[in-house]
Amino acid sequence: MKVHHLNCGTMRPPAGKLLDGEPGLLRRAELVAHCLLIETGDSLVLVDTGFGSQAVARPGEWLGRPFMALVGARVEAAETAVAQIEALGLDPADVRHIVMTHLDVDHAGGLADFPNAVVHVRAEEHRAASSPANAGEKYRYRRAQFAHRPLWSTYDGAGEPWFGFEAVRSLKGLPEEILLVPLSGHTLGHTGVAIDTGDGWLLHAGDAYFFHGQLDPVAPHCPPGLTAFQNIVQTLRRPRLENLARLHELARDHQDEVTVFSAHSPVELAALRRRSPGTE
Repeated sequence: MKVHHLNCGTMRPPAGKLLDGEPGLLRRAELVAHCLLIETGDSLVLVDTGFGSQAVARPGEWLGRPFMALVGARVEAAETAVAQIEALGLDPADVRHIVMTHLDVDHAGGLADFPNAVVHVRAEEHRAASSPANAGEKYRYRRAQFAHRPLWSTYDGAGEPWFGFEAVRSLKGLPEEILLVPLSGHTLGHTGVAIDTGDGWLLHAGDAYFFHGQLDPVAPHCPPGLTAFQNIVQTLRRPRLENLARLHELARDHQDEVTVFSAHSPVELAALRRRSPGTE
């Protein structure tokens, strides 16, 4: 399988406060929406979708003005998943499956661009987005992004162990090399997505952490602003921190077997692009 690393949404927090304290990053604080495009041989698979093309035409309605102000969202047509798939010489209509780490606005915004794709998501996440149980869930999910009635494929907590994680499972209709790795905390049904490339595993950890330094094998660290932001947007604190600790152990102890990365680190995205020449 060939994996392309895409940035499907750039965010520049106001005044760089989220990344304050990290040398070299304050002048141009930036977060990305790191999505994956996987060529499986007979179809294309997306992992997350970024802002989506409708955010270009109506950003405030599609993403929500509070979200845009909070993260400094910069909406560009060239960064949509559709545009980047076409730039690779591929057909967006061949995206037959989308695997979601979770359904926050910056991850699910492009679902409507692929209305015929099966959307794989944990059952807890689907429930929270489709039937919000509290104000927090109502705030974080955008109904407009699901108005086209996605073809959901949901998954419960059953599964097998994988590198110290439990309830890891394959996905219906997808190669067995693509797995869901539950990582609850940021949202109730948040998950990672693992891909066996043949040269080792990739683990897209979604929003289980935000800053590359959090997985530093010797001295884990995170700028205070991003630490505070992760606390603000978390749903379950204890599971989030427990999963972060497991990810740190995985990255430290199995770095020759598994490459772990988050959804929003531009440093990790750049490193993976260098490792995979020709990807975007």
